[in-house]
Amino acid sequence: MGVPLLEKLPSKRRRRLGDFVAVALLLAIVAGMGWLWWLQKQPKKNSRVGAHPAVQSRIVSTSSIQPKLKPIVILPQSPAEFPRPVHGVFEAQVALARRAISPGSLDAAIGSQTRAALAAFQRSQKLFATGTLDTNTRSLLTLDSPLLADYVITTNDLARLQPLGQTWLAKSEQSALDFETLLELVAEKAHAYPILIQKLNPDVNWTNVLAGTVLKISDVNYPEPASQAAFVVIHLSEKYLEAFDAETNLLAHFPCSIAARVEKRPVGELHVAVVAPHPNYTVDPALFPESVELQALGHKLILPPGPNNPVGVAWIGLDKPGYGMHGTPSPEQVGRTESHGCFRLANWDAEYLLKLVWIGMPVEVLP
Repeated sequence: MGVPLLEKLPSKRRRRLGDFVAVALLLAIVAGMGWLWWLQKQPKKNSRVGAHPAVQSRIVSTSSIQPKLKPIVILPQSPAEFPRPVHGVFEAQVALARRAISPGSLDAAIGSQTRAALAAFQRSQKLFATGTLDTNTRSLLTLDSPLLADYVITTNDLARLQPLGQTWLAKSEQSALDFETLLELVAEKAHAYPILIQKLNPDVNWTNVLAGTVLKISDVNYPEPASQAAFVVIHLSEKYLEAFDAETNLLAHFPCSIAARVEKRPVGELHVAVVAPHPNYTVDPALFPESVELQALGHKLILPPGPNNPVGVAWIGLDKPGYGMHGTPSPEQVGRTESHGCFRLANWDAEYLLKLVWIGMPVEVLP
């Protein structure tokens, strides 16, 4: 067998070589640790190598910038091209609303309330109620005039705006519970979500709109009713209300909110007892035990009328105490939130229902 190289060397030289190797190994370990420490202290580079420092700063700051809404572009429409079948969801929503079959606040998107409105239209036309915009439905659901209309902001519109009090007491001291913003006012006139109005008018600065500004809005006007309704049916499970004439022809279909608690949802036949347009609202502490403010006040307050009144712009009282059909300050939440017990409608639907009801009219509430 061969003798290892180190063993061939004199013992003194072997010790020197061993010391040298140990020192070299120690230096290598120290150098490696130093290099790792240096790497950790270096700032992380932007993944876009070579970007100008100014560009890099913009890249970092974009997370705090709100993205712009995608505009809805409607090409000019001539009255000569109407009537015609609807072309899409937005046109279908407007065509339904013009028949007093409300798809809820217009949003140009298919959803549960639009499907319920389509099903109501299909039933009224003796079609199979699919709730979809199928071929047969398109052939009957026609648009009779352009989708949009111009709305010119007036000085009266601007004069109506006022901040809404943050407490019950502050609200009771206001002259009216009117609109807080111009966007809120315009959206309600258009039966639409505020975001839809913004998408239709992408260049408008809503914090500084002047009188004379021309806006594009959905052109929705309910038909003038030929007669009052014979009865109303409220469907609790589907959260909608329908009015019919004596021959059971559909006169109106509206989404509605119902009581949050099952025991507060009356089932059976009720009757209209009171009809009040633009009502005030009496706040009774006994009905709001969760309100610390009202419990501390210990007495009733009367809130003035207005679209931001708790019952909106219309109250239709029923013969069950404390129950009624009424408007709301938040029309876009109708059918998606639940009330203390009443049947809550968008203000424009509640106003239209006022024209259909009469004292003593039956209202059937179904599970």
